Amino acid sequence: MKKLPSKYAPLIMPLILSCLMTCVVSMISLLRANGFNQNVFDYWCSAWMLSWVIAFPVLLVILPIVRKIVSLIVE
Repeated sequence: MKKLPSKYAPLIMPLILSCLMTCVVSMISLLRANGFNQNVFDYWCSAWMLSWVIAFPVLLVILPIVRKIVSLIVE
């Protein structure tokens, strides 16, 4: 499989991170609030998409800030 050029890494990393994190967090939150029922996956898909639409742009903005903070803390 052909790989993307490394110049896309600053976009791909937050894309994958936001997908995985919003997937897990939205499912946990939904199950905690509503329990497991027959419509849980329909609600989860909607909740996941909404949370991802917010999380991805936020990650694009804050990730450089977090990297600078981390560089101040670690050698």
